[in-house]
Amino acid sequence: MKMEFVKRNYRKRVTSSDLVSFQVVVKETDLWVSADRNLEKETRDLVLSYRNQLETYITSHPGFLTSLQPREEDPFAPPIVREMIEATRKAGVGPMASVAGAIAEFVGKDLLKITDQVIVENGGDIFIDVKRPVTVSIFAGRSPLSEKIGLRLPSSQMPLGVCSSSGTVGHSHSEGQADAVCILSSSAVLADGAATALGNRLERKRDLERVDKWAREIGGIIGGVAIMGDRMASWGRVELVALK
Repeated sequence: MKMEFVKRNYRKRVTSSDLVSFQVVVKETDLWVSADRNLEKETRDLVLSYRNQLETYITSHPGFLTSLQPREEDPFAPPIVREMIEATRKAGVGPMASVAGAIAEFVGKDLLKITDQVIVENGGDIFIDVKRPVTVSIFAGRSPLSEKIGLRLPSSQMPLGVCSSSGTVGHSHSEGQADAVCILSSSAVLADGAATALGNRLERKRDLERVDKWAREIGGIIGGVAIMGDRMASWGRVELVALK
């Protein structure tokens, strides 16, 4: 099973012969899901539910959508909103920095109630819980390391969030210059926010020497990889593999 962070084109190169894969699109949310069987209807219903929770909350709390700074805890918010606030407070970024990972994780965990295995990809941010190892290749734009490095994810680490941020690729907001920051965490919500936070700090190649320290300060991160040009830093419990 291989996944690549290459806009939507990588979806055509995902091989998961033991799982059924399908796409669910609701407004800006575009999921690619693999499960034991086709759960398109169930997935769509879940996306609609979680999007409604987010949209309703944003209507009464517009700052949640636009803030680039952490928000105060709100015990009356829906669970998905509370987790986004908590995760991004740890990472020091605005709550919407974790929205893709949050939807992937909340939808994925609900699907696990009706399927034994699931992968939910949302714009390159992944929630995964399967019964065998998976290799995820890392797209890093024009870096010579792009698609040359993979992360082998053992089933013992799952459920797992695998989320990426880039200052040179895609449309995500980043204040840094990293070609790719890929974070592993038991929480896809935290992994998404942390990838943004670390990506924001990587302005020069020498910053790679400190990225593991910054990750430890956030907490809850299993490991990660950061790429800038021809240089790479990795830390934590990650297994790197060379890809052809």
